[in-house]
Amino acid sequence: MIRKHHADLTILFSTLGLMALGLIIIYAIGPMRANVLNNAYGTDYASNYFFIGQLRSVVLSLVAFFLAFKVIPYKYLKKYAKPFMLVALALSVLLWLLSMAGSSLAKCELGECRWFNLGIVSFQPAELIKLALVVYLADFITRKQQNGELGKWQEFWLPLIVICGASLFLVVIAQGDLGTGVALIAIIFGMLLASGIPAKQYLIMLALVIAIAVGSVVTSTHRMERVNAWLDTLQGAEVTDSTYHIENAMLAIGTGGLFGVGIGNSVQATGYLPESINDSVFAIMGETFGFVGLFLVLIVFAAMLIRMLKVADHTPDFESHLYIVGVFSWALAQVVVNIAAMTGLVPVTGITLPLLSYGGTSMIFIAFAIGLVCQLSCYTSREVTTNHENISSRRRVGGTHHASRRRSA
Repeated sequence: MIRKHHADLTILFSTLGLMALGLIIIYAIGPMRANVLNNAYGTDYASNYFFIGQLRSVVLSLVAFFLAFKVIPYKYLKKYAKPFMLVALALSVLLWLLSMAGSSLAKCELGECRWFNLGIVSFQPAELIKLALVVYLADFITRKQQNGELGKWQEFWLPLIVICGASLFLVVIAQGDLGTGVALIAIIFGMLLASGIPAKQYLIMLALVIAIAVGSVVTSTHRMERVNAWLDTLQGAEVTDSTYHIENAMLAIGTGGLFGVGIGNSVQATGYLPESINDSVFAIMGETFGFVGLFLVLIVFAAMLIRMLKVADHTPDFESHLYIVGVFSWALAQVVVNIAAMTGLVPVTGITLPLLSYGGTSMIFIAFAIGLVCQLSCYTSREVTTNHENISSRRRVGGTHHASRRRSA
């Protein structure tokens, strides 16, 4: 019998702590970002515009987190896994059509249309696809495993390729979002690895996807420019327009030294480092808090991710296990790729740092996904740590083993 106990506190407080830190960073550099945009584009952003936007995102993310944690049962969500996935894909198709028609409902930046323009807010359907794909794959793989169809071509691989291929096409090709595509690939292959499919099939599919990914980079002028810029940086070439982002990201981290320049003293945020409040927030944190600050941030991320794996290992059912692995893969991919790009280990890719970067849709959906992980952590088959179980609830719910047997009789 699985008794409800306390949620995993490490995941809970890590999530809240990262949101709070992101809010502090945006409060510090938001006025600089507003000033840069006002001077460059003649806009009229107030000094607190980005802080208010981030505060709104944090509030909505907290609502999403606690709805998933306390209100919406995971079993209800998985019941509608198929329509949830279809709605997510349909919204991306709609955005694609609107962008091709030149509609004002499609919000475009730098030639890529990734958002619905809903007036005072915007919505990025690619983030919904991440969540929907995790829920759908957990349900799909579980059903195939129960039916003995795991690894069979027509029953398993064909429908899987159709759904995953459609998701990647709409995100990477239609929306030009390779960063989100990387996260989707991590989700797919993370969950497949946990599914127990034959290793040979897994490796073949992985090699095929890698080949397609390399092809999508080689055939794209914009993406090849990023790769060449990264290679130039590794070779110590002079700073050019193409290497500017990587060079300034590493300069920001190096300038921070051991303890950083302090909150509000960032130089790179005044206009030197592109996307300082979004994709480059890790570099800004390095400049602000130094190596010690970045190390502590990495510790928090590592603690949260490790706890997710431990909770996944103790879930009583296969589907919950797969769901948590999917969320783990999602978060891990974004953390690793974002930080690797900011430290020059991989080419710059447009991908946010979970719970820290500026932006509403990304934070809201990953907060909801983690909230469901916290919900599932209340139903582990045995205690992950000794201080997480609610002993009083055990007495209220079940009493002794023999007492529960007498009541059921």
